[in-house]
Amino acid sequence: MEEKENLEQKKTCHCDESCECNQECTCEDCQCDSEECHDGDCGCSETPHKKDKKDKKDKHKEQIKELEEKIKELETKVLASQAEMINYRKRKDEEMSRMLKYANEDIVTELLQTIDNFERAIKMDDDNLEDEVSKFLQGFKMIYCNLVSVLEKYEVKAIDGVSKEFDPTYHQAVMTEHVDGMEPGMIIEVLQKGYLLKDKVIRPAMVKVSE
Repeated sequence: MEEKENLEQKKTCHCDESCECNQECTCEDCQCDSEECHDGDCGCSETPHKKDKKDKKDKHKEQIKELEEKIKELETKVLASQAEMINYRKRKDEEMSRMLKYANEDIVTELLQTIDNFERAIKMDDDNLEDEVSKFLQGFKMIYCNLVSVLEKYEVKAIDGVSKEFDPTYHQAVMTEHVDGMEPGMIIEVLQKGYLLKDKVIRPAMVKVSE
């Protein structure tokens, strides 16, 4: 009798014939009460449970895809930010190095005017080193030599001029003159010395150039 009742319960299942779970239906419109059926593996076709399961799975796949794309986008932004930070640090390091390299430029430029005045005074001396002028200028010469020595210590040096070819990078032509036997574009006279601080021109030399 009990076997007969179980048989009748099995026949009440509305799953298609491919469903082999043969369990009592527990949900509306024929959902078998078996683990296989709830996993969608029992062979039941197009049950509401299976359809919902498929919809959720597709939705999860879509969400995973969106998250993966978002991760890639964030990774790209992070890499771009890191590259920008590296370039910024490199620029700052170069700028700082340049500032330190030419840190004394302003002071040196001011001192050059004093050097010019000492040179003008020293030019007043003549060949007679025993006269009063020469004795007076002796102190000037000592101070001038000390100043030049200090400048050389900080890699300040005068730009070569006379008999050199004119170079606009280092020279500033303020006068021209025709000189027989001299090619055009040669420096005839340095009117004011130019100076380099290491490899930088801090004052070009003012020169007279042959034409």
